[in-house]
Amino acid sequence: MVDYHAANQSYQYGPSSGGNGAGGGGSMGDYMAQEDDWDRDLLLDPAWEKQQRKTFTAWCNSHLRKAGTQIENIDEDFRDGLKLMLLLEVISGERLPKPERGKMRVHKINNVNKALDFIASKGVKLVSIGAEEIVDGNAKMTLGMIWTIILRFAIQDISVEETSAKEGLLLWCQRKTAPYKNVNVQNFHISWKDGLAFNALIHRHRPELIEYDKLRKDDPVTNLNNAFEVAEKYLDIPKMLDAEDIVNTARPDEKAIMTYVSSFYHAFSGAQKAETAANRICKVLAVNQENEHLMEDYERLASDLLEWIRRTIPWLEDRVPQKTIQEMQQKLEDFRDYRRVHKPPKVQEKCQLEINFNTLQTKLRLSNRPAFMPSEGRMVSDVNTGWQHLEQAEKGYEEWLLNEIRRLERLDHLAEKFRQKASIHEAWTDGKEAMLKHRDYETATLSDIKALIRKHEAFESDLAAHQDRVEQIAAIAQELNELDYYDSHNVNTRCQKICDQWDALGSLTHSRREALEKTEKQLETIDQLHLEYAKRAAPFNNWMESAMEDLQDMFIVHTIEEIEGLISAHDQFKSTLPDADKEREAILAIHKEAQRIAESNHIKLLGSNPYTTVTPQIINSKWEKVQQLVPKRDHALLEEQTKQQSNEHLRRQFASQANIMGPWIQTKMEEIGRISIEMNGTLEDQLSHLKQYERSIVDYKPNQDLLEQQHQLIQEALIFDNKHTNYTMEHIRVGWEQLLTTIARTINEVENQILTRDAKGISQEQMQEFRASFNHFDKDHGGALGPEEFKACLISLGYDVENDRQGDAEFNRIMSVVDPNHSGLVTFQAFIDFMSRETTDTDTADQVIASFKVLAGDKNFITAEELRRELPPDQAEYCIARMAPYQGPDAVPGALDYKSFSTALYGESDL
Repeated sequence: MVDYHAANQSYQYGPSSGGNGAGGGGSMGDYMAQEDDWDRDLLLDPAWEKQQRKTFTAWCNSHLRKAGTQIENIDEDFRDGLKLMLLLEVISGERLPKPERGKMRVHKINNVNKALDFIASKGVKLVSIGAEEIVDGNAKMTLGMIWTIILRFAIQDISVEETSAKEGLLLWCQRKTAPYKNVNVQNFHISWKDGLAFNALIHRHRPELIEYDKLRKDDPVTNLNNAFEVAEKYLDIPKMLDAEDIVNTARPDEKAIMTYVSSFYHAFSGAQKAETAANRICKVLAVNQENEHLMEDYERLASDLLEWIRRTIPWLEDRVPQKTIQEMQQKLEDFRDYRRVHKPPKVQEKCQLEINFNTLQTKLRLSNRPAFMPSEGRMVSDVNTGWQHLEQAEKGYEEWLLNEIRRLERLDHLAEKFRQKASIHEAWTDGKEAMLKHRDYETATLSDIKALIRKHEAFESDLAAHQDRVEQIAAIAQELNELDYYDSHNVNTRCQKICDQWDALGSLTHSRREALEKTEKQLETIDQLHLEYAKRAAPFNNWMESAMEDLQDMFIVHTIEEIEGLISAHDQFKSTLPDADKEREAILAIHKEAQRIAESNHIKLLGSNPYTTVTPQIINSKWEKVQQLVPKRDHALLEEQTKQQSNEHLRRQFASQANIMGPWIQTKMEEIGRISIEMNGTLEDQLSHLKQYERSIVDYKPNQDLLEQQHQLIQEALIFDNKHTNYTMEHIRVGWEQLLTTIARTINEVENQILTRDAKGISQEQMQEFRASFNHFDKDHGGALGPEEFKACLISLGYDVENDRQGDAEFNRIMSVVDPNHSGLVTFQAFIDFMSRETTDTDTADQVIASFKVLAGDKNFITAEELRRELPPDQAEYCIARMAPYQGPDAVPGALDYKSFSTALYGESDL
């Protein structure tokens, strides 16, 4: 007898194995080595041996029936080696050497050796299993040999996520049963005793065969029998175990359970292949769905922003003036509220819109999708154009508001001045027409007539003195008309009445003078002193009235120089008061002289001076009024001087802050420009540096808020100019918004570079090499390369684009990729996208089509039912809604064209 323990050292069975299995990368040997509990002595356990006999017999018969035979007793029916060789041919698909047909022991040993040699040729090493033991019917050796065959041909090739054999099969079971209640697969013995795991495996792949919710954990025999019967009837998996044997065994045999479970794995291998294909499709669809959500978000945000601009511009272009300062100031306050509250969020939305657009385009490029083209009228350029129109309308609106407020201020001042002068004139003219029409001279004595003549001469002098006031009233009315005063109608009516009355007074004065002169020869001389008094009193009285008007006149100034000019004029007026007082005393002296002469000559004066109504009492009263108005005027001018000094302080305060912040913003803009060109270190370092820089800018925001507060005070004080600075609040606002937008865009560019690097697997060294090459040829630091600069950059990176026909063709191809719009400039982002596409792989339309074909069972179309069965609900419905009906000759009702759908995902017109 041949000693196979000595001659066949290559056959090993048991935990001492140290070899590697064939084609498994060492997995067979490793797998055998780690199963310490699979000791040969354990086969002596009657319960385990019984389970192995039934399981291994059923497993062998599941393959032998394909050759039209089967075995009844596993340790008897393999003794002659014939069915053993047949089994190996069926499960391997290969031909073994021709068996020997003799009945002698040597023939049987030779046949078994041929089978063992074939197993050894597959890289399997056995321990202490010889042909004589199989021929002699050694149950332990026979079961060990069959287990080795099962391991090699049914389990070894199972691989899930780079695990193999037992670990891979266990991981597959855990994943498939994870969603099921009361199932927790941790091993191949205890975890299967209640039968729920077997039922869960079937329900996961064929839910129509199992009513899982009706199974009870406390009824393991029913559960096991249900799974075994369904597997045998519908899945062509023979019953390899008895439910009672499993339930009544403290620890079911691991090899028997693994053998049985491996049959389930192979039965559902087609579903596993479909699941892999479905995962690939889900990944592609998820990218497409996310991109579509981003596109919808962009369209919505762009529409909202454009709609807000569309609504806002007509409001800013509304130039209908209001009638009062209060109404115009309310408009100005509404405009300030718009600048402080409503516009800043829109500035952020505009910046975010541009960032979202750039991020979306980057994601589309990274997923090999066509670039996103917003709908008509919603391009970033459309938003920028609308924004420019908005800012132009803003500037014009604010200028119009301030000019209109100045105009209304001037109108209010003129209107009040008109009313004061008109009231004084109307008071003076009251009763004058009746006096001029009085025919008292017809019955008067000679002395009375002379008195009337003198009185009329005094009136004419008074009338002439009032001519200037009438002209002033008319001039003010004309100016109010020219400035479009809202109450011009009433002003014109009143002015016309005054002018008409003045003309009537002139006509009546002339008529009365003629009448008096007609009887002048009959009159005696009138007291010259009274006449002199009247002539001097009237101009002096008119001067006092004018002085009182001036002292009560409203004034409006905007600068220190203007108020100081008024104060100087007022001081000059006060310097004339001593001379005026002397004139007053001289006039009063004339009146006293007339009284003295009359008394000394015993002349009885009847009534007051017949030549004037201006009595000494009136002169003294008005002089006292002038004396009272002078200090009041002093106080008003000093108050205005204090106000203008305060305004000057506000101007200087604003200018001091603006002259710091304006250059600071300009400096920061220049620094950001340098940073975007001279970035060093990793992209994460650059991003961190930029975000720190951004925080330093945001931390400066309180300075701008302070400047806004100071500007608010200036506007509330109606200060319209500031000679101490060239910076307006509008300059600062625009500069600040540009600064925030520029740093945000620069950060977004780096984030997109990180996204590109990570998605395409570009190393940090590659990214730094690309940046260094780009910067080297970007001579003007403009952030883009011209065609010749870009060609030099490509040559430095090893591209053959020299000036020959082939090189020019290659360069033109590359330029069409990096500059599709033919702008003549290549940005760094376009350069990175090109380099990443040249060096990395991405999903392709062909790969997606192949995955759909797996789900469709090799058909040229797929049905909605197949999509709903293989894909998650939302992604299945996504495909169904977008797939066109299949039009091929093999089409059936409800067939969908997955090929055109897949090519559309990548922006291709055909394969």
